[in-house]
Amino acid sequence: MNVTHASMANAIRALAMDAVQKANSGHPGMPMGAADVATVLFTKVLKYDISDTQWPDRDRFVLSAGHGSMLLYALLYLAGEPEMTIDQIRAFRQMGSKTPGHPEVYHTRGVEMTTGPLGQGVSTAVGMALAERMLNAEFGDLVDHRTWVLASDGDLMEGVSQEAIAIAGHLKLDRLIVMHDDNGISIDGALSISDSVDQMKRFEACGWHTAKIDGHDPAAILAALEAAKTSDRPSYIACRTTIGYGAPTRAGTSKSHGEALGEAEVAGAREKLGWPHPAFVIPDDILSAWRAAGARGKPAREAWDKKLAGADPALRAEFIRRLKGDLPAGLGAAIADFKRKAAANPAEIATRKASEAVIDAIAAVVPELVTGSADLTGSNNTKVAATPAISPGNYKGRFVHWGIREHGMAAACNGMALHGGYIPSGATFLVFTDYCRPALRLAALMGLRHIEVMTHDSIGLGEDGPTHQPVEHLAVLRAMPNMLVFRPADSTETAECWQLALEASGTPSVLALTRQNLPRVREIFTDANLSAGGAYELSPAAGVAKVSIFASGSEVSLALEAQKLLAARGVAARVVSVPCLDLFERQDVATRKAVIGDAPVRIAVEAGVRQGWDSVIGENGTFIGMSSFGASGPYKSLYQHFGITAQAVVKAATDSLK
Repeated sequence: MNVTHASMANAIRALAMDAVQKANSGHPGMPMGAADVATVLFTKVLKYDISDTQWPDRDRFVLSAGHGSMLLYALLYLAGEPEMTIDQIRAFRQMGSKTPGHPEVYHTRGVEMTTGPLGQGVSTAVGMALAERMLNAEFGDLVDHRTWVLASDGDLMEGVSQEAIAIAGHLKLDRLIVMHDDNGISIDGALSISDSVDQMKRFEACGWHTAKIDGHDPAAILAALEAAKTSDRPSYIACRTTIGYGAPTRAGTSKSHGEALGEAEVAGAREKLGWPHPAFVIPDDILSAWRAAGARGKPAREAWDKKLAGADPALRAEFIRRLKGDLPAGLGAAIADFKRKAAANPAEIATRKASEAVIDAIAAVVPELVTGSADLTGSNNTKVAATPAISPGNYKGRFVHWGIREHGMAAACNGMALHGGYIPSGATFLVFTDYCRPALRLAALMGLRHIEVMTHDSIGLGEDGPTHQPVEHLAVLRAMPNMLVFRPADSTETAECWQLALEASGTPSVLALTRQNLPRVREIFTDANLSAGGAYELSPAAGVAKVSIFASGSEVSLALEAQKLLAARGVAARVVSVPCLDLFERQDVATRKAVIGDAPVRIAVEAGVRQGWDSVIGENGTFIGMSSFGASGPYKSLYQHFGITAQAVVKAATDSLK
């Protein structure tokens, strides 16, 4: 029997509406509407082998409209992914299933990224497409694939999508194809009640190839997808579809978007689609046709395996190492050499400049490190000689000028990390983590090695004033699960924090760095990474400690000054540097108690808000920092004005001891 395109697409529709109906929760409309586009893509165009969903040279498929997750789960089941059984489809949105409400990478095999927050998929895909071109420039035709995105109207309304398409168009990422499920419906109703953007003109203005097609015409879909493959620009295809296609009364309406259709509507859809089969039953001939589609890429994958095996041994070994995410052997020695020199250099230096020196020291031995900046290259100090910039059509560099697109930068860095082969590092001012946060949250949720260099980390940036002075941002970032926030105090700690961020293979990191110069606080070289525990005793008390002073970053030198002033008054104090509160909180109870110590007075000093520090100093401890926004003025005047001084620490200590 000849299996038609319609029957294969209807298999997706049936599984989607049945799973949502059984769960009584979910989004049937998008999978039912986009089923024709997905069927053509997966059966005729997408380069993949379902038996090896981690094939490095596979095409990437990103379901940016993650609420339509049943589309992806249906595709994986039909194509033959072994873990995606019909029982998993039946368990849609249930605890412990492989079919959660929104797709989750590393939880469900075959899912390329965690999606759901609209705009993130299309913007993250830009990083995937960039990584592909950069790896191709390094390793030749071992890397030769495309990134396909299925995006909704909502994805394209989110502001980050504009940042993403502008970046992709500028860089001429011709291996990126966005298929727009152009159904004209949002949750509130017709899209026209809130939006009148001409998406074709918008993408054309950003330098994309564009096309508009009937998203239910398989011949038109195939022609558009094939044409996109030949374009020298990224491609946007507006696929006009009907949301909830096949539902007798809800098709084309918002009622099919985010809730189960209901038994009567599901029965009516079966009749209208000519699908008489029971729930969750796919006829053998249709399933066989789908399984053949899932296996059609196997010869290409096997040919690629032979190509890799026959490649130059050194090139092959480096390629495999990079994709596995193993760090090069020379990193530890480079960090140790840097620390040895830093300990011998008494010059004051801003930690943003120290970070630049660290990057300069490690870039040659960590070729996968890609740096960048959101138009603050000279302020973030993330570009060195070993990281030349890429440019449109030239992808041999290791630095990305992201432009003033902090959110798009962070999302694209996620895409580079997901793709593999690179450790991406973006950069901006710490205060602008507000603009990056949705992408940083997804990085933490997905467990990505993604490093953000955030400079100008406090009121210490001075005259730019409170709009640019982060006070709550350290606390906000520290509150995020699986996120490491590093705030080093000098060059040595900066090197250690960079090493820890690079070694954190399943955790994103933020390096919060100063604009102002800081004195050296570590004068003795040790090969051990003292920052690895998150906190350590930097300067012990002369005698039995009465006071423990905890500080991070620029306030560590202030704490050391207070320690000397207290000693002159006969008060023994110790100083604990806390470069990473997150790592310290991961230590066992005994380790934490040993570092916190037994001194009756505990004081924390940080040019930010108190939140997070009570775990160290207790609710009765004293915090010296910020409780308001900052002000405009020279940074030393600001520290005096807001009472973040060594004298304030001394007063707090002596008052507490009384």
